[in-house]
Amino acid sequence: MAKKIKATGRQKTILLLHILAFTVATVLMWTMYDKGATSWVYPWPAWFTAAWALGLVGHICTLFTSYEDAGLDEFNRLSNN
Repeated sequence: MAKKIKATGRQKTILLLHILAFTVATVLMWTMYDKGATSWVYPWPAWFTAAWALGLVGHICTLFTSYEDAGLDEFNRLSNN
């Protein structure tokens, strides 16, 4: 069974910075969203929020669900010959 790769402190710090940047940018986008509008305005921040949130979920999954590849050393040995 492959062993789970534990996240380092540096990787967790980078994830925290990613979450912080996402939060600040999202709040700013939605705060500026329909300033002064008197009628319906296209919700443009929804696209950025959804895309960035998907990237953030991918970052979290990569960090906390990574397993080592047991055959990587064998592959590297065979491909270098």
